[in-house]
Amino acid sequence: MTFDRSIKIAPSILAADFANFGAECQAIEAQGADWVHVDVMDGHFVPNITFGPATCAAIRPHIKGVMDVHLMIAPVDPYIEAFAKAGADFITAHVETGPHIHRTLQAIRGAGAKAGVALNPGTPASAVAEILDMVDLVCVMTVNPGFGGQKFIDMTAKIRELRSMIGDRPVHIEIDGGVDPKTAPLVAQAGADVLVAGSAVFKGGSVSDPAPYGENIRAIRAAAEGTYV
Repeated sequence: MTFDRSIKIAPSILAADFANFGAECQAIEAQGADWVHVDVMDGHFVPNITFGPATCAAIRPHIKGVMDVHLMIAPVDPYIEAFAKAGADFITAHVETGPHIHRTLQAIRGAGAKAGVALNPGTPASAVAEILDMVDLVCVMTVNPGFGGQKFIDMTAKIRELRSMIGDRPVHIEIDGGVDPKTAPLVAQAGADVLVAGSAVFKGGSVSDPAPYGENIRAIRAAAEGTYV
């Protein structure tokens, strides 16, 4: 997996048809998705329950590219190996889930996955200052995690700070929450390169009519690339 800072669109299957995940993953990739984003929620760290390692293992054969697994769970360490075995390319854990994020990142890389760290809206960029050499991705939450379809929270100042902190390290900045053609330019201009979008990608389409997925992906990409620096 070669590192680059080009804009990547990562549709969140949280907004997909739960009864048709395999076909949905194939459809969004065929329509131009760069990564497939899987939001894992436990009903404890966040007020919702979604998927586990078995779901990731089931959809992995249907994904040709990157499977980006975002763990919104606590504790997180006991489940890292299972998600890695399920085929996750990236595993992202929240800095807020426990006192030992350094150990968590070691475990993710030790399991063979690329390591990501996520920051809730109320968590400052400085929380990851000491671990930037251990991560492949920093995920900036632009909603409070737990549900799809929420309103975007402006975190552009945090994104700019992270972009400066990261410097020339090969670390992606991912944005998760409320991304659409209106908000994509804001985060891209601030320095983000991976844009997670759920309802903004899946709206208006279906497995039987996937063309709207492509239209939505292209609209987000074009909006972001128009101002990306």
